[in-house]
Amino acid sequence: MQFFEQLERSDVPRLKQLLAVFGEAFGDRATYLDAVPREAYLESFLADERCITVVAMDGDEVIGGLVAYELIKFEQERKEFYIYDLAVKEIRRRRGVATGLIVTLKAIARARGAYVIYVQADRGDDAAIALYQSLGVREDVLHFDIDPDK
Repeated sequence: MQFFEQLERSDVPRLKQLLAVFGEAFGDRATYLDAVPREAYLESFLADERCITVVAMDGDEVIGGLVAYELIKFEQERKEFYIYDLAVKEIRRRRGVATGLIVTLKAIARARGAYVIYVQADRGDDAAIALYQSLGVREDVLHFDIDPDK
C-alpha cells in the first residue's frame, strides 16, 4: 500500500533512501551517493520550511520522491514552487506515483498561498514531458548555468 508524505526534520533515513532513488533514476550515483551530507546538515535541510521533500512510500520503502523549493516573490505578495528533482524507482513507474507526488505538493503549495508550481524537463525525456504536460502548461525557455567562480 503506497502513501505520500512530506518529510520532517527527523526523517533523515528516508531522505537518504530518496538520495539512492535519485542516484539510480538519474544514472548519477556519484552526485547523490558519493558525498552524502552529514546528519546535521540533512536535518537542517528538512527543518527549512522552504525546502519541501515529499516521498512516496510502500511500507518502509521509499519508492519515489521530489524536492521542491518555495520561492518568495518581490513583485507581488505571492510565492511559487520549483520542483528541483523528481524520481520514481524504475520498477514502480507508470503507476501514478509521480502524479501522486505532484498532487501532494500541490496541496502544500495551495495551503501556503502559491500561485504556480514549475518544473524543468530535458529534451528527450518523453515520459517526464508527457507527465508535466498532463498537469500543466508548457513553456519553452532557455536554461543557463552560471559558474560563480568565473
